[in-house]
Amino acid sequence: MDYFALLQEPRRPWIDPDSLKAGFLRLAAQVHPDKVHQAGASEKAAANERYAELNAAYHCLLEPKERLRHLLELESGATPKDVQSLPPGTMDLLVEIGRVCRETDLFLAARSKTASPLLKVRQFETGLAWTGQLKQLRQRIDLRREELLAELKSMNAAWNAAPPPASAGRAAALPLERLEQVCRVFSYMARWTEQIQERLVQLSF
Repeated sequence: MDYFALLQEPRRPWIDPDSLKAGFLRLAAQVHPDKVHQAGASEKAAANERYAELNAAYHCLLEPKERLRHLLELESGATPKDVQSLPPGTMDLLVEIGRVCRETDLFLAARSKTASPLLKVRQFETGLAWTGQLKQLRQRIDLRREELLAELKSMNAAWNAAPPPASAGRAAALPLERLEQVCRVFSYMARWTEQIQERLVQLSF
């Protein structure tokens, strides 16, 4: 299913979240249960199915990683390859996040075995320091995310100028290789954010 077409959005890497939400609410209102509460069972079932499709489309297009995967599937006719290599410009962030997470885990393991009140006071201060480092990394991820969103916004021009879907030469006119790299970075960033948040929660106890 083409979620862009379902929500009456042109295919493009970047979508304004507010515009997407407004479009979803407008279409969803047409099949809201209040609109069909006096209809027959089959009509109600169809409305519920349509609403579920619209809801799935909205959440897919709202999240950059899922939107790019869906766009790549539509444009190339295949699911993006699960490539493990990291695109250029993100290796330093990967190394730093890995180091801080490993060292934070060592600290948490040591803290869990501490019984001395004096040592607990010292570990509290150390825990604050690790919390600060993790939050700084999260800020770097957020900054990288904003940079990539700006790049996606600039990519819209290529989609606006490309031949219509299913036309010959459309794929060649689109920067699909770069789009797949950006999609991969978003996947990594989602994973990194989860790892950092998990450790921040543990440090807060």
